[in-house]
Amino acid sequence: MSGVAGGEAYDVTEAGAGTEAGAGTQSGAGGGAEERTGAPAGALGVDGLALKPALEAVLMVVDEPATEEHLARVLQRPRRAVALALRELADDYTRQGRGFDLRLVAGGWRFYSRAEYADAVESFVLDGQQARLTQAALETLAVVAYRQPVSRSRVSAVRGVNCDGVMRTLLQRGLVEEAGTEPETGAILYRTTNYFLERMGLRGLDELPELAPFLPEADAVEGDSPEGIPSFDVDDSGDSQTDH
Repeated sequence: MSGVAGGEAYDVTEAGAGTEAGAGTQSGAGGGAEERTGAPAGALGVDGLALKPALEAVLMVVDEPATEEHLARVLQRPRRAVALALRELADDYTRQGRGFDLRLVAGGWRFYSRAEYADAVESFVLDGQQARLTQAALETLAVVAYRQPVSRSRVSAVRGVNCDGVMRTLLQRGLVEEAGTEPETGAILYRTTNYFLERMGLRGLDELPELAPFLPEADAVEGDSPEGIPSFDVDDSGDSQTDH
């Protein structure tokens, strides 16, 4: 029995020595790299995890840009440390030429595929299917983006056609949203959403490109205008004719 007992004591001592060594490392190193990498999964609190890998893990599963405040709260770290780590990660991905990058968009951070690999992503995602907005939807969305908050009738006035159906599509896709009513007429006003900024890769509306270089000459507009479509003055009210 003594031999068996001795063997059991030997085994327990070996296991205990490993545990004690790990504990000694933790207390002696003050939570250094050895302690973080050597601890079993789940043994550390969130604040004990290495910050950059933790940020990567969280950002891999977000479905919308995550703010620095939210990430700092979830990972129990100072916001300044989180902001610095995010920018260092973004610089690392760019320097390494990775196929993705980390961007600050619509007030938060999220992974995006890098622009130069857009053809590969498009080929995979679309796989022969048409997923883009129609030309009418893109034109309507552009009017809302540059004139917001704006009513449906004003959008129709700018485009010269009724835009009710297209506006419903943009609402369903989450690209525009209601933004109150116009005091003079009671017409519903619309604006772009954070999802619009996210899809366009913009931090804010101030990053929209200047509109003037894309405007046609006045004589070209008059020459292309189809007969039978009334002329609209976008500064006139009249929203009640379209919005109910």
